[in-house]
Amino acid sequence: MASSCESSAGMASSPCGNSNFDSGLEIKTRSVEQTLIPLVSQITTLINHKDKPKKSERTLAAIHRVGQAVSVAVGRFVAVGEAIAAENQELKDEMGQACFEARRAGDAIAQLTDVGSALPSQLDGRVTVFSDRTAMVKAARLLLSSVTKVLVLADRIVIKQIITSRNKVLVTLDHLERVSTFQEFVQIFSQFGNEMVEFAHLTGDRQNDLKDEKKKARMAAARAVLEKCTMMLLTASKTCLRHPDCESARINKDAVFHRMRCALEQVIEIVTEARSCGENRILPASIYNGIKEFKSGVECLRENLYSLSPQSMSSQLEALVERTEDFTDSAYTSHEQRQAILGLCQLARQDTQQLVHAWVEAQSVHAKEATKDMEVAILKTSQSVSDLRRELHKVAVGRASDLLKVHGEQLPLRALKAAGAEGNLEEVAEYSRTLTEQKEQLVETCRLLCHVSGTEPLEITCIHAEETFHVIGPQIISAAQTLALHPSSKIAKENLEVFCEAWESQLCDMALLLREINDVFEGRRGQLKSLHWLSKHLANMKTAKAVKLDAEEQTSMAKLGLELRLLSSDVDTEVEKWEDQEHEIVRQSQSLCRYTTVSSVLKDIPPSLCVYLSLFQLVDEEKTVVMTEMEKLLALCQQLQMGAKTPVQGKAATFQKVTILHLSVFLSLFLLVSALFIRKKRKPITYFCLKSVRFGGR
Repeated sequence: MASSCESSAGMASSPCGNSNFDSGLEIKTRSVEQTLIPLVSQITTLINHKDKPKKSERTLAAIHRVGQAVSVAVGRFVAVGEAIAAENQELKDEMGQACFEARRAGDAIAQLTDVGSALPSQLDGRVTVFSDRTAMVKAARLLLSSVTKVLVLADRIVIKQIITSRNKVLVTLDHLERVSTFQEFVQIFSQFGNEMVEFAHLTGDRQNDLKDEKKKARMAAARAVLEKCTMMLLTASKTCLRHPDCESARINKDAVFHRMRCALEQVIEIVTEARSCGENRILPASIYNGIKEFKSGVECLRENLYSLSPQSMSSQLEALVERTEDFTDSAYTSHEQRQAILGLCQLARQDTQQLVHAWVEAQSVHAKEATKDMEVAILKTSQSVSDLRRELHKVAVGRASDLLKVHGEQLPLRALKAAGAEGNLEEVAEYSRTLTEQKEQLVETCRLLCHVSGTEPLEITCIHAEETFHVIGPQIISAAQTLALHPSSKIAKENLEVFCEAWESQLCDMALLLREINDVFEGRRGQLKSLHWLSKHLANMKTAKAVKLDAEEQTSMAKLGLELRLLSSDVDTEVEKWEDQEHEIVRQSQSLCRYTTVSSVLKDIPPSLCVYLSLFQLVDEEKTVVMTEMEKLLALCQQLQMGAKTPVQGKAATFQKVTILHLSVFLSLFLLVSALFIRKKRKPITYFCLKSVRFGGR
């Protein structure tokens, strides 16, 4: 499906008719992509039918319904787009033009699929339609480009909301930094908390919607900083208010505010795709990527002896070897590990030189493909750099595992807490040096893990961990110094505890990161599970009151409505292909499709349908899958019936009703794909179930 959407973007980039509409749009969010998928499917159906101009009345009627459904759905979608334009003057002109083009294209498709314009053939009496293929293609392109433009413009509103929310947080943050009394601080921090929850909602939705995994990882890292810093800001500010003349308390507080502002700025850079002076520092060159690129260049020589020069290959290897100095120059690398890395680097140099020698010889005799000597040299070179990567991975992961075991006991943190509580500045200084050494080890280890992480999202997480240890270490020390100066202060003690908990939390995240890196190395794709966001705050959010839907919510409703119309017509079209139109599965599929907007009629259909499905002769594996999906079907139907009884009053109930309608389409799709599986026996039912879950799983 993703490929279909990508092809639609390519189609959308072509001009249509006399329109000067700029449709060269890059789809960057999953919500826009998923909204376009059913539209692409319907348009593809219409265009493909043009290859067979003569059609039966039944097929013609199905195509007519598809065309009309597209036109009606686009009309409703455009109406919402026009409402959004009216509420957002800065988008009025662009949105108005995109809506005009979309409506024009939808009307054109409806006209081209109009049965009344079809003529019967003199030979067999069948109807011939869509003789103007060029017009259909132009209308399809215009529709895709204009609908995409409407969606992308609506997405700008989401970005604007995030920026506005960030600005509110920054203003309140400035007020918090300047407060001088506890009463004023409590009032402003309450407001700050509400604004942070709103910001969390907006950025969390945006993070999940991003297609680019690297941007998602950066967003997750920034939001993790904000999560941890929120509690730090509370205790650090209270400590500074209680002890206004304490320099270490001020330093502690200033560091928290600075880090929060940096994280807020990073979020805005991601959503607006702005580039800062630190952009190039986000992803330093890793050894893993260097080896991957080097091996790719070496193996390309099998197909093209002139794809690069021998000198460039040698230079590429030397740059790769130079990066291993992060391992060999480390004071924490053992002598044996250092010798093993240096030995493998030397072996890679020797194998590369042999390859270059065989390569030059092959070029001298004008060989068109790799010679036998070259083939052997290619294999040896690839193996030697793979061995180097394996050794570096072993060193980095081994050191990280050892550090986590040592730091798991938290001895320096316990000692700092005890020394601070006793007011012993000398011991605080001594254990601060110990913690600083541990911090440097952890920072360096995160840098080594970044070299071998294997994916860009994991590289970003390693960088986030490195920065976190680098910042929190000194903050723990300043909090301990404050406590030592004021050993009877409960708030100073609480503040130190909060920073120590943040350190321990980052160690836990590092352990999870280590497992994910191992998963990637061993071929099991790791997922970023170590970054979470203010779940305890989000769980306490109140239900929205009955108010007028805003522009963003209207956009969401329009997207769901567009999918409803297109998917319903898709069910109709496919059911037309069933040979036995009186079959019970066909009859009930048509019933569900017909009543996607009347949920109450569904109460008796799923149980009876499950009976019919169970009567088919299936092998054990197929029967297990079908029965599992039937259980899901019954559960969804119960949810549908309960929701259908809920009166639509207010924003929350409206969205619940839309979700109910979405579930009804999912039920229709389930029935359809079950029928297709039984009829065609071409694809396992799990394929169709996974396909339909995209719509039902919302």
